[in-house]
Amino acid sequence: MLNKLNLCFFFLFSILSFSQNIVFKGVVNDSGGFSISYANVVLLNGENDTFKAGTTTNEQGAFEFGNIESGEYKLKISYLGFKEYEKVYLITESTDLGIIVLEEKTEELNGVVVVSKRPTVKRMVDRLVFNVENSTLSNNNVLDVLKHTPGVLVYDESISIKNSTPTIYINDRRVHLSENEIQQLLEGTSATNVKSIEVITNPPAKYEAEGGAVLNIITSKNVIAGYNGSIFGNYKQGSEFPKYAFGTSHFFKAKKLNTYLNYSISPRKDFRDNDEFINFIENDVITSSWETDFKRVRENANQNINANIDYELNKNNSIGFSTSILISPRENTETLVNSGTQVFSADKTLDSIFNTENRLRDETFNLAFTFDYLHKFKREGENLSVSLHHTDYDFSSFQNVDTDYLFPDLSLIRNNRFQTFSSQEIKLYTGQIDYVLPIGDSAQFETGGKISNINSESVLNQFVFIGDMREEDLQNSDTFLYDETNYAAYSSFSKDWDNWSFKSGLRVEYTGIKGNSLSINQINNNDYVKFFPSFYLLNRINDNNEVYFNYNKRIYRPRYSQLNPFRYFLNDNAFNIGDPNLQPQIDNTFTLGYTLNDKFTFEVYYRHENDPTDQIVFQDNEERVIKYVYTNTDQATEYGFDFATYTEITKDWSLYVLSSLFHNETQFFALESNNELSTNSQWSLYAQVINYFTFLKDKSLTADLSFLYISPTANDASDISARSNFDINFRKTLWNNRASVNIGVADIFNGKNFTQTTQYLNQDVKLKSRIENRLFVFGFNYKFGNFKLRNNKKEIDLIERERLN
Repeated sequence: MLNKLNLCFFFLFSILSFSQNIVFKGVVNDSGGFSISYANVVLLNGENDTFKAGTTTNEQGAFEFGNIESGEYKLKISYLGFKEYEKVYLITESTDLGIIVLEEKTEELNGVVVVSKRPTVKRMVDRLVFNVENSTLSNNNVLDVLKHTPGVLVYDESISIKNSTPTIYINDRRVHLSENEIQQLLEGTSATNVKSIEVITNPPAKYEAEGGAVLNIITSKNVIAGYNGSIFGNYKQGSEFPKYAFGTSHFFKAKKLNTYLNYSISPRKDFRDNDEFINFIENDVITSSWETDFKRVRENANQNINANIDYELNKNNSIGFSTSILISPRENTETLVNSGTQVFSADKTLDSIFNTENRLRDETFNLAFTFDYLHKFKREGENLSVSLHHTDYDFSSFQNVDTDYLFPDLSLIRNNRFQTFSSQEIKLYTGQIDYVLPIGDSAQFETGGKISNINSESVLNQFVFIGDMREEDLQNSDTFLYDETNYAAYSSFSKDWDNWSFKSGLRVEYTGIKGNSLSINQINNNDYVKFFPSFYLLNRINDNNEVYFNYNKRIYRPRYSQLNPFRYFLNDNAFNIGDPNLQPQIDNTFTLGYTLNDKFTFEVYYRHENDPTDQIVFQDNEERVIKYVYTNTDQATEYGFDFATYTEITKDWSLYVLSSLFHNETQFFALESNNELSTNSQWSLYAQVINYFTFLKDKSLTADLSFLYISPTANDASDISARSNFDINFRKTLWNNRASVNIGVADIFNGKNFTQTTQYLNQDVKLKSRIENRLFVFGFNYKFGNFKLRNNKKEIDLIERERLN
């Protein structure tokens, strides 16, 4: 009996031992605290080195072996560029090794220790991925990284891809700021935590149908608990005024809690000096000419606050709250315009002069709040996410305009004065749900939906003066109410084979719009359903050659301010006007590309735009008035050939080249010429070359020398002259990469000024623009705490907010 009991206990112990779900896991980092994705992890028998199990780390650098037996094991971890890790462990229960640090391999080359890697470019089926983590570029700011990113052009306070403005995302969260504010944000953000830049020329169905290309900035994920922070600042001196930017960010991570707070302020003054020339034409004869000297000083001090809190409820569920606040206070936001206009008769005799003084103050409060929920299913990669969002936007503006009309001998003819108060309040609510389902090891299905509602109230009150008495100009005052509801659903499927990758999707959107002009009691309703297909195909011919093709359809809805039907006078003789009947712009884009050796990319593309919305300047030859009109042009087409490369010339010299030869043609209705259909077209070229140098043994000193040339271009009804730009910048990292300073000069030869000509039928307007292009630049960045942590900064993913301004 005793032997039977012993036998039973033996089998019971064996069963219990076998049923133990022993888990052996850890996280792999480099010495800088960055996670190492896709490292090889092998588990061997500790006695005879026989193979037991193998895996690779995920994007967060984590690995895990489950259902292993008790015993002695040898763990080996290897990754290119790092020393192999090897250690023996006695495992009797589930064990979490925490963080394992791999040491970098260093090679002595002519006295220089190489510890950083060159950025690489990888072509995915629907995007191009520019990997910059741990490269020399990571010592710069994010805007500098974009200047080196294939296919991206950073120029004149704008970022463009294939001649259109992209939508900026950070970790798939949209950045909802103006172009200037985005540049200030990216310029003040260190690239230390940037893992890669995704250039999505034709975004798939998951992304909003609104807008063109997408730039998605991917940062490394958090793996270490603790606190870090940073302060940054930059100073730019132009020919007239200095410009500043200061900011600080703070990040704290606990076991389940992540918090992030960022504050920045950018006080600045910008100067612009324009010369404007207008020939008024009747019956093909010039009857009068105006020459204007226009000087503008704009002062602002935008303040940005970004914060978010993420909390992990358990291993499968997490919630998050984020807010983004932009404040532009009235006391720091002022525009001063002084202009003098000489009026000439048909025989070029000075007829009269009028001088205008415009004083403008405005104020903006842009408050955004988002709540997120994420559920991860048991299957790796399967997840469900829900997002709720609200934006409260409040803008107000007041301008006072005084004009004196003078005889040629400067004696007074008369004077005129008017004042304008305008405001816009917008309430935005959205709800979104997304589901991701992996299918096997090489396929994935995605689906989701979104509901959004926008309510806008725009008010314009204009006042004129009769003597010293102020009266409201009812003819030019109005209240415009706008309501829009949008329902969207999408699905997509992707599949990878050995040499082929495929992705296709469809997004469907229903939009209902109601606009109401109270002053004239005009109500406009517009309901429509649009389908947005996308298709991507990539063939890896061999290790050195790839060819790809993609197509998608996009929509550009009018901005809310473009729909306001009333006139906003800039002075006595010029005004802006919108159109509540504007139709959305629909684009169809085709791209065929070829990549050689992962370095050289060649693309041909074709884009057709139907009903583009543009602001076109028209001169009223009878009333002698200049109108800046938001209108639907008929159509536009663009096709071209692009070339890009980021390649290493020597170990200390990298070269980036981006060039595009393209043809643009726009057909528009000449509103002041019997609505005649007119065409403007032009072959154009832009070419950018950046030389990137590194110096010193530790690579702590870098230099950028960049040159950009843009030939004459066609812009709607106007032609823009050629422009060029040459920049030089030096950057030095200090104190073991804890701090950095940079110094340089932008637009050394002052080649960015341009001339804009609008000349067709009975229209003849010319503008010479001169702004503060040549700038002396100085910047600094200092990191404190455990500065090698990653932050969990998120941006609110809402396309509708882009249309606020």
